[in-house]
Amino acid sequence: MIENLPKTYDPKDFEDRIYKYWNDSGYFKAKVNKEKKPFTIMMPPPNVTGNLHMGHALNNTIQDILIRWKRMEGYEALWLPGTDHASISTEAKVVEKLKKEGKSKEKLGRDKFLEEAWDWTKKYGGNINNQLRKLGVSCDWSKERFTLDEGLSDAVEEVFIRLYDKDLIYRGDRIINWCPNCKTAISDAEVEHEDSKGNLWYIKYPIKDSEEFITIATTRPETMLGDLAIAVHPEDDRYSHIVGKYAILPLVNREIPIVADEYVDMEFGTGAVKITPSHDPNDFEVGGRHNLGQLKIMNDDATINELGGKYEGLDRYEARKRIVEDLESEGYLLKIEEHANSVGHCERCKTVVEPIISKQWFVKMEPLAKPALKAYENGELNFIPERFGKIYTHWLENIRDWCISRQLWWGHRLPVYYCRDCGEIMVTRENPGKCTKCGSTNIYQDEDTLDTWFSSALWPFSTLGWPEETEELNYFYPTDVLVTGYDIIFFWIVRMVFSALEQTDEVPFKDVFLTGLVRDSEGRKMSKSLGNGIDPLEIIDKYGADALRFTLITGNSPGNDMRFYTERVEANRNFANKLWNATRFVLMNLDEEVAKDEIDIKNLEEEDKWILSRINSVISEATENLSKYEIGIAGQKIYDFVWDEYCDWYIEMVKPRLYGENKESKKIAQRVLLSVLKDILKLLHPFMPFITEEIWSYLPGNEEALIISSWPVYDEKHEFKQSEKRITYIMNAIKSIRNARAEMNVVPSRKAKLIFVTTDEEVKEILKYGEGYFTNLAYAQEIEIKDNKDGLGEDNVAVVIDRCEIYIPLKDLIDFDKEIERLEKEKEKLEGELKRVRGKLSNDKFVSKAPKDVVDAEREKQMKYENMMKKVLERLDSLKKNI
Repeated sequence: MIENLPKTYDPKDFEDRIYKYWNDSGYFKAKVNKEKKPFTIMMPPPNVTGNLHMGHALNNTIQDILIRWKRMEGYEALWLPGTDHASISTEAKVVEKLKKEGKSKEKLGRDKFLEEAWDWTKKYGGNINNQLRKLGVSCDWSKERFTLDEGLSDAVEEVFIRLYDKDLIYRGDRIINWCPNCKTAISDAEVEHEDSKGNLWYIKYPIKDSEEFITIATTRPETMLGDLAIAVHPEDDRYSHIVGKYAILPLVNREIPIVADEYVDMEFGTGAVKITPSHDPNDFEVGGRHNLGQLKIMNDDATINELGGKYEGLDRYEARKRIVEDLESEGYLLKIEEHANSVGHCERCKTVVEPIISKQWFVKMEPLAKPALKAYENGELNFIPERFGKIYTHWLENIRDWCISRQLWWGHRLPVYYCRDCGEIMVTRENPGKCTKCGSTNIYQDEDTLDTWFSSALWPFSTLGWPEETEELNYFYPTDVLVTGYDIIFFWIVRMVFSALEQTDEVPFKDVFLTGLVRDSEGRKMSKSLGNGIDPLEIIDKYGADALRFTLITGNSPGNDMRFYTERVEANRNFANKLWNATRFVLMNLDEEVAKDEIDIKNLEEEDKWILSRINSVISEATENLSKYEIGIAGQKIYDFVWDEYCDWYIEMVKPRLYGENKESKKIAQRVLLSVLKDILKLLHPFMPFITEEIWSYLPGNEEALIISSWPVYDEKHEFKQSEKRITYIMNAIKSIRNARAEMNVVPSRKAKLIFVTTDEEVKEILKYGEGYFTNLAYAQEIEIKDNKDGLGEDNVAVVIDRCEIYIPLKDLIDFDKEIERLEKEKEKLEGELKRVRGKLSNDKFVSKAPKDVVDAEREKQMKYENMMKKVLERLDSLKKNI
């Protein structure tokens, strides 16, 4: 006796148990195996203190589908997990914790603070990985990495020193993104731009030795304290006569030159712009071209410094307010216009970022960008979808040097030492002890740490032991595909590509699969401020991981944002339930020994050939879809086959054989049911791993776990196109008959004669063969096949299908007397409604005094009842003629 599944499908009964079974059995582990081809994915490392959100759920589901599929295809599949130390985020959280305890980072000192940070990381660091397990990710946890691991830290130092020795890392003054709250430089990736309503202030600058003024428009009047020039376009005739002259800076009375530069947009504002090289990245470039120098007028906390004159000590926004007041009172403010612009905020603390000049460490990008661009142009790197290649190209073609130093303590400290006596800079792993230039022992290490992206840029190869030539590195690298969000193309993908090319001479991955954002049902980005975030763990708890996974990967395509509807999760849970119940039916009707026998093609019935041919096509198509990263399409095809063809048609078609007396026919049906179910579970496993593994464990004849079973392959012996054609024709006929009966509200128990009229010999032969199907699935009492309509009469329901007309006698479908009685009652009810509504509308007082929408509603009711009455009378007339 075969053990059956529990009656109710409840993912909570088995999901955790199955995950433990997979992990404990070592199925996720990958090792160097020269007899197999490797397939490698590196998990984009989430923040060590992070929590699972829908973006993680989507990206990791896609990675898991690919890795499970390749594992089943026979590859040595490595999916390496890990987390990122997330310098700014983690440091901010530790600082906040210390503040609540009445402590401060500065008072603790660096070493004690780092102890606190490590404690915090150990306490919360495993959180997201535990949550990923709930999702079912089959990554090799034995190879888990952390960006501050000793090996990865060695790789970071190695790369820094190599780049420095090649003159690709330098220290200099440049414009960077500065967070006045976190008090550190931050990368472009850590800046969130938000559209906001601001102003354009039009300010008059007097021209020296002239009665003339030049007017500029600015969104940040407080930075005028640091103005070093005014720029106009060289082709702007309005200003050609004053280029080379000097303007007087209002409130400050400093002379500044008027220069011509192509950077200026003649159409924006007045076509003249103030140039503040220390507080704007574009102005910095202009300043460099015209040798303007620098004038930084802000402190690290965004207050005005001692160079700001009477505004010293004011916060930037208070300074703005005072400066605007003074400009107005002294007659320099011409006008104020409303102006919408995009304002950068610190990703962590949401403070408005200040572009500011600062002495930082930079990577020279142009020499590194060229090989990364060439790799894409040569086809070594593919983007899915292709359109994102343009963004990659555009960014590399317009690249700026990369600021890599951060004023933080948590992270990879710069391997840089300075001599206090002679100013020598020494880049070395270990403290050199004394100055390599003057011999002084008065040396110290740079306080700064490296940008988090510097270490994560090395992720594809540092995780495999680089710079050591490990077995794993030689076997699993380069990796095959990177799955990540389209929003970090420039920040992470580009950096991994140029870092890998520079250090390993190879692209780090062949394909880049880009996902969109997961938005709420209204299309809004999920955020704490909107309160519209959906917790994946709550969805898993309610509907199961399989339903969530299937929802995330179907109904959308790579690179496109998707809307998340809980109703879709519910529908996919219903799909899982359908598969569960179909399996229960199969197991109830299965004999143990059936699993031992091969399918004998000679004895197959037409419906057996049809379902085997159809699963064969689905295997071929789904495999091809997966190879093209059309994951959602593959999932949908499997879904449609399982629900529509296997459950709703094949199982129904073979029920008479399962319950019948013909033992041989019953065995064949059982073998086919089991064989197709096994292929379904294999195809569906990467998408819905838990339910498929649980069902698999109940099927007879399975000696190994589904996760390591072989992926089904197309078998030309199971291609029966003629059978597909015949059964599809019969199915379409049955659907048409069912639709006609449904429109007339005919109950399934009421049998009817079916008369097929066709002159097509092929159709006749198919219909004769299908008699049993029409009897069981189209509620046929009997069937008759005719060449013409002779003797049919008019009391039939007609259905037209390809090359055939189907007639169903009305008397077989309807009890005329009962139907007439029902319709007479309906007529009487409608007469009453019409009398009431007509009475209201013929009352002048009601029509003139009642609100318009009330009167309109009554008129709509009248039209509705009149239409209903027309249909009832037509139906009554038709029925009475046929009595």
